Amino acid sequence: MDDLAILIPCYNEGITIGKVVKDCLRDTRDIEGRVNIYVYDNNSKDNTVNEAQTAGAIVRHEYQQGKGNVIRRMFRDIDAKCYILIDGDDTYPTDVIPKMYRLTIERNLDMVVGDRLSSSYFEENKRPFHNIGNRIVRGSINWLFKSNIRDIMTGYRAFSYQFVKSYPVVSKGFEIETDMTIFAIENNMAVHNEIIEYKDRPDGSESKLNTYSDGFKVLKRILISYRDYHPLGFFSIVAMILVAIALFLFIPEVWIPYLQTGLVEKIPTLIVSAFLIIGAIVSWYSGLILDSVLQKEKREFEFRLNLISKKQK
Repeated sequence: MDDLAILIPCYNEGITIGKVVKDCLRDTRDIEGRVNIYVYDNNSKDNTVNEAQTAGAIVRHEYQQGKGNVIRRMFRDIDAKCYILIDGDDTYPTDVIPKMYRLTIERNLDMVVGDRLSSSYFEENKRPFHNIGNRIVRGSINWLFKSNIRDIMTGYRAFSYQFVKSYPVVSKGFEIETDMTIFAIENNMAVHNEIIEYKDRPDGSESKLNTYSDGFKVLKRILISYRDYHPLGFFSIVAMILVAIALFLFIPEVWIPYLQTGLVEKIPTLIVSAFLIIGAIVSWYSGLILDSVLQKEKREFEFRLNLISKKQK
């Protein structure tokens, strides 16, 4: 088992990966114990693999495309007391690695978040829609899940062994960061925000994140996660919407004419309203049942976490 494993997912990062690996080696040389740098190539078409190997990294491959798929393979393959996940685009400072490592080990943290948004990100980043998207994602997650994570989409994090081996990777692409954050929040894991300096990609290096398609996937993941982790709240909202629609149809079209004439003239509207109310009741009860299942799952998760901790020792 490594004392520290530095994980770098890569896709066409030949321009920068060599420098990132060398910087990681330089800034971790004073860390005692076994430190390894793993570069996982995700079907790169440039010289990413050669540059990483030449710089001194252990290079492995994941052939299913997508950052989430790469991280799933990393987490399955590698055992370490602490993990550092960093992008290969040379936008993150590697001199913070020792501090993130110490925080994880000494304070028993499960996740250290490299917070770009509280420092230089909005000045350095040249893609305005990414700035807006980061604010929307951060605000929605902190509001929906009652947290205070300062940077949701950062690719720079430290993890404990318990987090890595208990986290079920279900996201395939760039929504993985959102999923990891929500998982940590909802399972009451110890999270720390560490402010870091951010610099934009060098000339010739291109971001693989698509502002619109990947942004939609992230927002979809937030909605699905809220449904999964807060089913009673989610299905209560659905129930209230159905009730509101039913009343909107029933009162002016059925109830008021009935008071005036004593007759129900719009039977189809009455039937639709009744089915909407039934749907609302079913939705609310579904939320109650799923909430009970969720509470049981949380207890079972704590048992699994204890088993993982014993395995590490």
